[in-house]
Amino acid sequence: MIVSVIFISITILYLLVIGRFIYGFDKVPAFNLEDIPAKTKFSVIVPFRNEATDLPKLLASISQLNYPSHLTAFIFIDDDSSDASVSIIQEYGKTHKLPITILKNKRSSNSPKKDAITTAINHVKTEWIITTDADCELPKYWLDTYDCFIQNNPQKQMIVAPVSYNSSSRILDRFQTLDFFSLIGTTIGAFGLKKPFLCNGANLGYTKTLFNGVNGFENNNNIASGDDIFLLQKAIKKNPKTVSYLKSDRVVVKTTPEKNLKNLISQRIRWASKTTSYSSMYATFIGVAVLLMNMLLLASMVLEITGVLKPQFIGYIFIIKSGIDFLLLFKTARFLNQEHLLSSYLFSAVFYPFFCIYIAVLSTFRGYKWKDRSFNK
Repeated sequence: MIVSVIFISITILYLLVIGRFIYGFDKVPAFNLEDIPAKTKFSVIVPFRNEATDLPKLLASISQLNYPSHLTAFIFIDDDSSDASVSIIQEYGKTHKLPITILKNKRSSNSPKKDAITTAINHVKTEWIITTDADCELPKYWLDTYDCFIQNNPQKQMIVAPVSYNSSSRILDRFQTLDFFSLIGTTIGAFGLKKPFLCNGANLGYTKTLFNGVNGFENNNNIASGDDIFLLQKAIKKNPKTVSYLKSDRVVVKTTPEKNLKNLISQRIRWASKTTSYSSMYATFIGVAVLLMNMLLLASMVLEITGVLKPQFIGYIFIIKSGIDFLLLFKTARFLNQEHLLSSYLFSAVFYPFFCIYIAVLSTFRGYKWKDRSFNK
């Protein structure tokens, strides 16, 4: 009886948490790009390390951008690459006459990426900065949409925008994409509830005034990742009204899923490693609720084998969790025009609790590798 009450209580808590994100998702209005003259000057910052394979795709998407070249500057920061990354950027920039500058990263902390962004910001002359990653592809009207949003919302100083994976038929890629959908849906839902706590540095815009006003990445440099989320937390603490989500399919940046399970596990451990440093109690509460729900599903299997719980009871819990999760993923997939990936949802729903708990355990006891470097817990 007590076990059943605990299971039901956690399930209800999870339903309320995800249900509120579904409600919040629709509270964020879709933004429509208008045909207005471009005004905003942008500096796009791209840290890179040994990205010779992915850089041609990013550079090709840069050359296809619709935005006026005299209003843009692309700053690439080389974080000690040992491959042909620098020469690829230099050659492509000259051939296509792109406004590209390459800087050498100035290391001063335990976070190479934060150092790279700081190095670039000390160099930029524009007020607006957008960060993205070297393994991304930018949509044609990316900067046009940012500019239109800024002109319509002059009080904003930080803009969070969507990132998604390129579609693939591989089951591992589809699992990663659906998992990513849950993060995107949660991000948008939290903004709709006016409790934002997630963002992605592969598509993040902010002013130089805001960056300097919160002292950049100060007090977070001991953590290798988190250049995006910790800056978001600082911006919200200073003035939440200056932070907004740009909900537009014209601004979705695409990236590539991890190639194998080993790399995926390392990536997710890196992401999980920064959660213990969140200053947001709301973010911590959400993380605990999600972890408890997935732990509950695994525990229920053991309790079913020992006869403590009936299989029907476990089935009901799984159906309830999977149903509410599907609603959030459906809204996200429809927004990103990737509804076809939902056909792999059942596999992901079954596999995810095992994956989630495995990552939670590993991130507690071990470090990770990132860009051929090892980082301790």
